[in-house]
Amino acid sequence: MIEVTVKDFLSSKVDIPVLLEVPKNPSQRMIILEKTGGTRRNLIQSSIFAIQSYAPTKYEAAEINEVVKRLMLDGNDGIVTLDNVISVSLNSDYDFTDTSSKRYRYQAVFDITHYEGGENE
Repeated sequence: MIEVTVKDFLSSKVDIPVLLEVPKNPSQRMIILEKTGGTRRNLIQSSIFAIQSYAPTKYEAAEINEVVKRLMLDGNDGIVTLDNVISVSLNSDYDFTDTSSKRYRYQAVFDITHYEGGENE
């Protein structure tokens, strides 16, 4: 499952929680992954991921977002170095402050092309 691949990859690179959903008692700093769509052709899949970076200040949320983008896109040490990931591109990123909870967050949206049946799939 590509969600587990992305979660495990980011968790191994950062010192803040990387989660698939917001917990009941969320940390001030965390990264939330959400697969928002995807397609499949034979064994090749294309997935769209929204990765949200939460922090107590807008500046810190933006910093975490920059770290996420670097980790996802780095050709030498990024997620494309995993065997089951073919390519990744940044679709968009922006301030996505949660107005209902009044929590600062940024969101980066990635298009990930990957093989089905890889290490964690």
